[in-house]
Amino acid sequence: MAISPRTRTHAVAWSAAIWSGVIAGAAFLVLEMIMVPLFLGDSMWAPPRMIGAIVMGQDVLPPPATFDFGIVMVAVIMHFILSIVYAVVLALIIGRMGMGAAIGVGAAFGLLLYLVNFYGFTAIFPWFAMARNWVSIFAHIVFGMVAAWTYKRLAGRHPLAQA
Repeated sequence: MAISPRTRTHAVAWSAAIWSGVIAGAAFLVLEMIMVPLFLGDSMWAPPRMIGAIVMGQDVLPPPATFDFGIVMVAVIMHFILSIVYAVVLALIIGRMGMGAAIGVGAAFGLLLYLVNFYGFTAIFPWFAMARNWVSIFAHIVFGMVAAWTYKRLAGRHPLAQA
């Protein structure tokens, strides 16, 4: 008698993963743009400028940390692309977990994103070091938790998730 391994692969509910990235990305941006001026005394436009600088280069960094439509649009597009990619990765990790475990893993995932972004990627984007603070840590952890919660809620309604 041959023993056949029972492997159950998790089919990602793509729509749920994408929407969880959009929703968690929006929560992250709102938190950053409210908390940075409130607790750190910097401009609300500093976080979008830092994100925009990934594509546009260091010349868009503050000062001045004022609103610029072009920079903000590039930042928003870049931010949501990354948010969706990160949410898809998280969905692959948490697919078969219960809600509580998924949210805990999401928090750890958010913290890991913070560490990779603000300590690993500073070799490529040195201005990321300027955002090493508790607000960024908090926003990344919330991103992971919101992405996990949203994915689990939306994937539970998705037909592929029931298979």
